[in-house]
Amino acid sequence: MIDTQQQSAGRPVSWVSLNKLTKIPGLQWLLLIIPSAYIVFLMFFSMIDLFKLSIFDTNGFTLKYLAHLFAEPVYLQVLWLTLKIAFLVTLTTLLIAYPVAYLMVKIESKAWKNFIFTAVLIPFWISLLVRTFAWTVLLQEQGIINKTLMTVGLIHVPIPLLYNTAGVIIGMTHVLLPYMVLSLYSVMEGIDQRLVQAAEGMGARPRKAFMQIFLPLSLPGMLSGSLLVFILGLGYFITPAILGGSKNMMISMLIQNNVSTTLNWHLASALALVLFVITLLLLFLSYFIIRNHSVLKEMS
Repeated sequence: MIDTQQQSAGRPVSWVSLNKLTKIPGLQWLLLIIPSAYIVFLMFFSMIDLFKLSIFDTNGFTLKYLAHLFAEPVYLQVLWLTLKIAFLVTLTTLLIAYPVAYLMVKIESKAWKNFIFTAVLIPFWISLLVRTFAWTVLLQEQGIINKTLMTVGLIHVPIPLLYNTAGVIIGMTHVLLPYMVLSLYSVMEGIDQRLVQAAEGMGARPRKAFMQIFLPLSLPGMLSGSLLVFILGLGYFITPAILGGSKNMMISMLIQNNVSTTLNWHLASALALVLFVITLLLLFLSYFIIRNHSVLKEMS
């Protein structure tokens, strides 16, 4: 009956219905809150059950599992090694990825740009397990890397590159390098090259124009790429487990060991909670840096 009356009044049915919906009190907030709550529920529901095990057991609320982590030196050593490896991998990927992304922005040949893009993206198409096992072949004492270094005379005895921290850093750098390259390239591509040309036109040397114009403007890409690689590095499991061995245990390996070997789910949950809190702190730290940095604030 209502639709008939609206059509007879000469107004489109959908327009009238939408107009009525917008007059419902609080509808705009509901349209924002309901999807957000749904996303948060999907993201954190599974983790809530897991994290609950770290502070609840059969006797009720307890902090003994979290306290145990900070009382035993071995857990602090694993946490420190995880942070150190994630930091070194982040630094190494940044140093390697920056020239690659800069070349992709500066190069004029479309064919060469596509070639570099393809080379960067190829690791995404290959299984992580295959890539990691390939590094076990390359990094062994009789592998191609040691043989090449010995052939050119840089070393006389093979360097231990496998089942140590160096092997983990090399393998994780190779896996996480595309994330850093793409983060840097997305920001560098948006930098107005006329600013660098204007600086050079006013007498600045190319190196000075790069350091004072291009490099500061590429900071958002450096920060986002570093944050992405560092957080991914904190939770990496396969590569450290294969290339690092038992002497280079990261926190993800310790969680897996408590879940599948010792069946101590409460301690595994406490480790996961600590890793989660560290990740949140890093996110808040990056937000604090962006908020107080003039260049990053304008770019964001």
